[in-house]
Amino acid sequence: MGGRWTWRLVALPGVVWLSVFFLCAFYAVLAVAFGNQDTLSQPVPHWNPLDWNVGYVVDMLDNFWHQGPFWTVSLRTVEFVAIAVALSLLVGYPVAYFTARHAGRWKGAILLALILPLWINYLMRMLAWINLLSPDGWGTKVLHALSIDQLFIALGLLEGEGGWLEGQASTVVIALIYGYIPFLIIPLFVALDRIDQRQIEAARDLGGSPFSAFRRITLPLSMPGILAGVVLIALPMFGDYYTADLVSASTRTSMIGNQIDQLTRQGSEKVTGAVLTILLSLVLLLLMLYYLRYTRRASAEAGAT
Repeated sequence: MGGRWTWRLVALPGVVWLSVFFLCAFYAVLAVAFGNQDTLSQPVPHWNPLDWNVGYVVDMLDNFWHQGPFWTVSLRTVEFVAIAVALSLLVGYPVAYFTARHAGRWKGAILLALILPLWINYLMRMLAWINLLSPDGWGTKVLHALSIDQLFIALGLLEGEGGWLEGQASTVVIALIYGYIPFLIIPLFVALDRIDQRQIEAARDLGGSPFSAFRRITLPLSMPGILAGVVLIALPMFGDYYTADLVSASTRTSMIGNQIDQLTRQGSEKVTGAVLTILLSLVLLLLMLYYLRYTRRASAEAGAT
């Protein structure tokens, strides 16, 4: 009992620090979103909840209801994130599975290779992609030699050879996958590495095929890791704006994060940007609550067995 309270007291300053600054910043966004703006389009926050103005929120909801520009950008963001998460799982799960179950003495080296890119600034990694995908870059030459650009053109994912940086949605999705996939693989590896090998061997002894043992044992037991990885990459992807700006900088690939950035930092519609921030936060909160509910239910079922 004493040890538990000791760790709670040790964690208390950090929790208070993060809570206060998060709540203060979030309340400031609320005050702007439910505030007003002057004749110069500068925000006039309403700090008293009794004075809150819901007009801008209603206008934004009306924009969504009538499928206005913000609705289009939101759908594009959901599409980009869904495709990026799905492809990240398609690439990351086999890597995590091999590392956890079959890498042997190479496990540490593979994990180090996955973590090393995170030591480099995200901006520098994206700039490296820009150099590679430029018309004269080595990446474009390799993609052309392998006929990958022709394949993308045939699939309607690229408009012309060497045009990877010309406002292509496929380039933004690929950049999102590259930037966030390590955060998916690591929790997946942890979940797969914790699975008791004896459970898989028991399934095989009972006559199950390797695929059946994977489907009935490995995949369900790794589901918490899958959800944790999806949450870790999907939440920041929804608010990402710098990736699309760096590799595309086109209105055709603008995401909801780009809209918020343009409205609040670069434009004069800061109140509208604050409203978008609040609505996006509510959507992400729902996703987070679902994840917490699932993990709590999984923990309860594991404890019951």
